Amino acid sequence: MAVELSVPVVQAARSMGEDLAGWRKILGLTTTQVAERADISRDTLRKVERGDPTVSFHVVLRVARALGVLKTLADALDPLSTDLGRARAGLLERKRVRFPKSS
Repeated sequence: MAVELSVPVVQAARSMGEDLAGWRKILGLTTTQVAERADISRDTLRKVERGDPTVSFHVVLRVARALGVLKTLADALDPLSTDLGRARAGLLERKRVRFPKSS
């Protein structure tokens, strides 16, 4: 079953793919080198770099790792790195409330 993706999701995938390709080029690496480091095919790397949103999440993470930017990517998503996240940090520590079973 094909799921239609929203425009913002497609645009974000395309932008991230372009950014990963940019890192590869800045680092002077070939598609073959990055694909080998990420243990994926060159065709899959091309999909990542084109921003194909159907590529598995773990593949994108492996490419980021191969380029040395995995920590940067993870840090960018840390809610505590933002004013809003720090202001609402208490919400991160709350546990799920369990109600006793009624008889």
